[in-house]
Amino acid sequence: MSFIDFRSDTVTLPTPAMREAMAAAELGDNVYGEDKLTSELESRFSALFGHAHAVFCPSGTMANQIALGVLTRPRDEIICAAKSHIYCYEGGGWASHSAVSLRLIASENGKITAQDVLSNINADDVHFPRTSAVALENTVNRGGGCYYTLQEVTEIQKVCRANGLGLHLDGARLFNALVASDELAFAHGQCFDTISVCLSKGLGAPVGSVLLLRNAQMYKEAMRMRKMMGGGMRQIGMLAAAGLYALENHVQRLKEDHDMAQRIVKLLNGLPFVSQIMPCYTNIVLFDVNLEYGTAQDLIAFLGTQHIRASAINNSQIRFVTHLSLPSYAVERLETALQEYAQQVHTN
Repeated sequence: MSFIDFRSDTVTLPTPAMREAMAAAELGDNVYGEDKLTSELESRFSALFGHAHAVFCPSGTMANQIALGVLTRPRDEIICAAKSHIYCYEGGGWASHSAVSLRLIASENGKITAQDVLSNINADDVHFPRTSAVALENTVNRGGGCYYTLQEVTEIQKVCRANGLGLHLDGARLFNALVASDELAFAHGQCFDTISVCLSKGLGAPVGSVLLLRNAQMYKEAMRMRKMMGGGMRQIGMLAAAGLYALENHVQRLKEDHDMAQRIVKLLNGLPFVSQIMPCYTNIVLFDVNLEYGTAQDLIAFLGTQHIRASAINNSQIRFVTHLSLPSYAVERLETALQEYAQQVHTN
């Protein structure tokens, strides 16, 4: 029996049609600027979001770290949510790559507000680091896939512009937010100086992120940092072909992932071992288990015996993520397994 993998949308595999596009890709040396498909991918993203330049990067982490370096100087400070990916899951790169500190804003769902930004800008005082940038995440990984609307982003942008702050978006799942909100990529793009967009999550490409940059000076610095970090790649047309195919074919289908996530929420409602379910807006389902019936790790272990994979965030919280590589019967298999676990814990 094959495994059904709800751990993350990073486990997606290229579809047969995407593999065909990759196999047919024309190749050139990207460091020399000769890989035509990479240039096309970058141009498509630049036009879509209304930015002057784009840079293909091996990972979202690299794209984010380059952006932070572009927007800051050593000893500066960046405002971001305490649950943000750049703080929780990027190995402290902001400290080593850019020599900056983070001002962490606590919030239940990992989103911050314009008032949060305004209240956390340091005074121009030698005792404090210079506040130079704000970093948002859309959707919010640790916030159950919640997202910023254009209005919320615009309000934060106004504060940043009034105070001379750069604004970066970790858009790892930005297309999930755009599909859920029915808002335009170009409108969101105009709010940010830099945006990273992941190709290898819901869009289903095997690897890569695109970093968007507002002007030529930012682009020049980003290319320098990408090279320094080891991100100068050679014949990568196959990866760019996967990204182009995803952009053309896998954006609107993200709604299917959102609908599947809602079906999972319905399954969880009423189960005796589920104590709380976070609001689900896109393709991430976060819920807490009642520790009287066992830990998150206990449930994960049981699901493993049923050939189902999921992630334990901590001792009591579990995450399911829906994506294009899940089979049509995934929710039915999960329902059967959850009902069996409910019977087991009830008996015990």
